[in-house]
Amino acid sequence: MGTDERNFRSVYYEKVGCRGVGETNKLENLLKEKVVDQGKLKQFCIRFAVPVRHRSMLWCSLLDVHPMYTNNLQCVMIQRKAVYTDLLRALKIMRIVDEAKMSKSRILYAMWLLETKRLHPGLNIATCENNFISISETLLELFDNEVEIYWMAKKFYQITEDIEKDWTKLISLTHSLFEKNYLDLYGHLEKHSLLQKLPLNKWYVTCFAGVLNETALARIWDKIIGGSFQILAFVLFKMFTKLDRSIYKCRNVDAVLECIEKLNKNDQDVIVTKSIEMWQSSEFFYKFS
Repeated sequence: MGTDERNFRSVYYEKVGCRGVGETNKLENLLKEKVVDQGKLKQFCIRFAVPVRHRSMLWCSLLDVHPMYTNNLQCVMIQRKAVYTDLLRALKIMRIVDEAKMSKSRILYAMWLLETKRLHPGLNIATCENNFISISETLLELFDNEVEIYWMAKKFYQITEDIEKDWTKLISLTHSLFEKNYLDLYGHLEKHSLLQKLPLNKWYVTCFAGVLNETALARIWDKIIGGSFQILAFVLFKMFTKLDRSIYKCRNVDAVLECIEKLNKNDQDVIVTKSIEMWQSSEFFYKFS
């Protein structure tokens, strides 16, 4: 069987939710261990496609929402729920949030502000913007347990703060990918200063939340939670490669953003698949192998 046919089948099986039985069994066994081995779980995230039905538990384990010792799970989650309930109750008493009028992502943001002592008088939760909100919106689309979602949002937000610290490295990698792999397109982007004017800081720090659909995002976030921030630069490169004909016609950043907004779900899924394939064949992947 040729490489192209194998790749096609693997992508198809992943889209319909079918993966290798051996890989799934391996993950299930790891999640059943009495002591969670985060190193092995991160390796799984990096090397394999994460089954949808196991993603919530896997992310909770890696983000320290669930305890390392699985026997303590019930006790810890009771405590997590108590914190969640107390924060929400306090915000209602202070009349800062109204569940009937405010989005759940903004309510979670207000809870986080209160818990971290960043909530101050005069702050309008309904209109303020923060990356925490974008992250929460994505998690709310992916999962159902709002207590776990709140704790995942907090932990994932901490990861994005680390990504922001590595911002210059990500930008350098982005330029390098274009320069080495698509010089003509890179020349066009540089000529019109398009990379410099795009909201790359927000896209990278929120890990493309609000830019790509939730299914595509989940596969990217698998790799980020596994420890690889570099995947973000590969996603941008493959996005522009997919849109190259349209990008060549763009002379300003608004035109580029309009092209990106027109990407349909299937295009976005293809972009993520090709991004992961390119990243897995790069030097950055072998740091995790």
